[in-house]
Amino acid sequence: MIAIYYLVLQLLKLYTYIVIANVVISWLIAFNVLNTQNRFVYSILEMTYKLTNPILNKIRSFLPNLGSLDISPIILLILIWFIEMCMKLYIAPIIF
Repeated sequence: MIAIYYLVLQLLKLYTYIVIANVVISWLIAFNVLNTQNRFVYSILEMTYKLTNPILNKIRSFLPNLGSLDISPIILLILIWFIEMCMKLYIAPIIF
């Protein structure tokens, strides 16, 4: 049970890094620092997009239209943090 607990925590941390990487790469592409014609850049962008877009689209459906400002990754990171804190406060005392 302890191994599953730590595995879930590590997966949440990994997903946090993927969300941050998706945001940073999209900014770099928007400011023409990275070129999507590069096959490596495109494959990383596509991977992070496919991993994060389903959850971000669900969050975007609840948010009002803020124009070009997209705060859905921030809300997703806050939700991940909340899940981690709930696991540490409520599930960890049961396991340990």
